[in-house]
Amino acid sequence: MKIFLHYQDNEDRELHKTLKITLPKSWKTGPSGRLLGQFVESYNGNEKLGSANSLDEEQMHLAIREGGEDGGDENSTMKPVASDAVIIDAVPDRGDVYIIHGPSKTVEELAREAREKAEKEKAERSSMVACKHFGCQKRFSPGGPYPECCYHKSPPVFHETVKFWSCCPKKKAYDWEQFQAIPGCMVGQCTEVKEEQKEFLGGCDLREQASGTTQLKSIDDFNRTQEGGPDAVDIINRLKNILAEIGVENELFDQVVGEIEKEVGEHTAPNVVAAEMGKKLKEALKSVAAEQLRIK
Repeated sequence: MKIFLHYQDNEDRELHKTLKITLPKSWKTGPSGRLLGQFVESYNGNEKLGSANSLDEEQMHLAIREGGEDGGDENSTMKPVASDAVIIDAVPDRGDVYIIHGPSKTVEELAREAREKAEKEKAERSSMVACKHFGCQKRFSPGGPYPECCYHKSPPVFHETVKFWSCCPKKKAYDWEQFQAIPGCMVGQCTEVKEEQKEFLGGCDLREQASGTTQLKSIDDFNRTQEGGPDAVDIINRLKNILAEIGVENELFDQVVGEIEKEVGEHTAPNVVAAEMGKKLKEALKSVAAEQLRIK
């Protein structure tokens, strides 16, 4: 196992140093503090470096760079390595480890700091409101001031495994991180006022838009009945929301609906799709019930 140790925490580049270490087998399961001690000993043992910038092991710690493209400085952060962390668990083979000014901390101390930071951020978030513009992820204090906002004009579309914004249909994504990274097409200020549109669209909505026979309904319309009974599109979307609350991913639901639509015909009425979904759910529940009886 090889590790590259770098000291760059100094404005004077002449005082920087990189040390390549091939770890003895016994070191792999030892504490990371050994690496720090080895580097400081080597650094201070260099007549030029040691005399100009002697390092105090007690006032240094190890860190690994995270984020940033290709390990660059921009948008990256230094994650401290605990002094008692096991080397093979904390540092990858041929990994780059940086020597940083500031005392080392133990695994327990770093974990406590992480918990305290998470609790503080949670408390701050609970006292703030989220921007209601589509695609904006900013939060702010109720009543403002309202930060600048880059957002999407229209709701997102989740159809089978594809995700995109209906106002930017050419920019498609297939995982959540990619989707969230799609830049907005509008610029303005954040708002607390909810858009009077659906929160998301699905395959049924796309067909309605293409046919031009049905107007988009607001998300509140999904909780109403129409013409004496619930709309099939209403049922499908409410079912999707309910299943999402108990852990069934929207992407999985859309995929199943998409396959049902292929089975019954792409242009089949939504009520037929809803009925087929009901049959499949009933079969799944019967299978679970039968398995439960078998176990008993």
